[in-house]
This record gives sequence, C-alpha cells and structure tokens, in this order.
Amino acid sequence: MGAMNPPTRIYLVGAHATGKTTLARWIRDRYALPMISEVARGVLAEMEAQLESLRTNLDLVNEYQAQVFERQLEMEKRALQDATPGKMAFVSDRAFCNLAYAAHHSTILSQVMEDPRLAEYMNSVKEGVVFYLRPHRDLLIEDGVRAGVDWEEVVRIDGMVKLMLELFAIPYVPVDCLPMQERTRLVESVLGLAGLKPAREPKRYFSSPGLAIPSAPSTNGHARKARSETVSN
Repeated sequence: MGAMNPPTRIYLVGAHATGKTTLARWIRDRYALPMISEVARGVLAEMEAQLESLRTNLDLVNEYQAQVFERQLEMEKRALQDATPGKMAFVSDRAFCNLAYAAHHSTILSQVMEDPRLAEYMNSVKEGVVFYLRPHRDLLIEDGVRAGVDWEEVVRIDGMVKLMLELFAIPYVPVDCLPMQERTRLVESVLGLAGLKPAREPKRYFSSPGLAIPSAPSTNGHARKARSETVSN
C-alpha cells in the first residue's frame, strides 16, 4: 500500500457545544494552518439579528441558514485559492453543519438539496479529514449565540449531522472522548497517519537535561563519628 496523500483540509463537525472551535484552534496553532471559524456568528452579526428572533421569525431563519451555507462555501473557496500548492489549505470548525439546523428550524432544506452546489461541496469535504465531535453534557454552556444548550436539542442536531455524514458517505473520525488531552492525542495520530506533521516541536517545560533536585544533607559522617566515639569509650 502506498503512502496516503496529505489531505487538503480539516473539518470538525457536530452539534453546537461539542468543543469544535476549541479543538480547531489547537489544530491551527499546532500545525500553523489558516482557520475558518464562526461563520454562523459572523452572518448573525451582519444581519443584526438576535437569537430569539431566529426562533420565532421563519423568514428570518430561512435567510440566515441560506447565508450561512453560502458563506461557508465562499470562505472555503477563498482559502483554497490562497493556499500554497501541496500544502494544507485550512482547518474549519464546521462544514455542512448548518444544514442540520436548517432541517430542524427552517423550511429551505428541500431547496438546498436541489442545489447542485451541495453535491459538489460534499464531494470536496471527502478530500479532507473529518472529525465528528460527539456531545457531552459537561460542555453545555449558554453564550447567547448558540441555537440552544438544551441537551435534547443538542442530541437532535448531533443525529442530523450524523445522518448527513452517512447520507453522503463522508468518511469521518468520531471523537467521543471529553478530555482535551485525549482529543489532541487522537488528532495527532490521525493527522500523522495522513502525512501531516506539526509545524513546530512541542513546548518544553523543563530545562535540559532537567531540573536539579536538591538532596538532603548527608548524615553518614555524623553517624561514623558517633560510632567511633562509642568504641573508644
């Protein structure tokens, strides 16, 4: 078997509140990659919309989800154009994830499925490494922008993301562990097998060859002197 061709991009997909952005930032720094991040937040800010209005105004949520989908395509296309040939193009903290929300909150999913750009995009995602982050209750944090941190809501979105992965036969690496240490070890192993090496060596926290450990004062001399005095007496 020949060596794998290094992937051109890295995606982290899953429901909200699963740690995608945190892990994507670590990958960005470890491998010195451009990062596509928080597309949905940017669109929401540009629309000057509040999260509550997206939950009640169907026309607004349709517009929002359509713009998020198109913005993701635009950002990825731009990153690929700017990338150095033969080098990793980017890491993104999402891919098609907003379609899971579109299915759950909007009425535009049928239009998206009919859009020829969707199949083209899903095929392009297959050219990357996809990490699928699974939900954990400990990660549920309300920040005013997420679609909701209710556990049942997160699980529903998680299921929709997995449906999209399976529906379009996108290979993925499930990330079920919670500790950041274990997540980064998994990512390093997978990317290493894919031929991607870190841009820099891990930071050393101890000076070479190591910290000097002071030893306790020796009592051997005092013990020998005491024994000698006992014998002479």
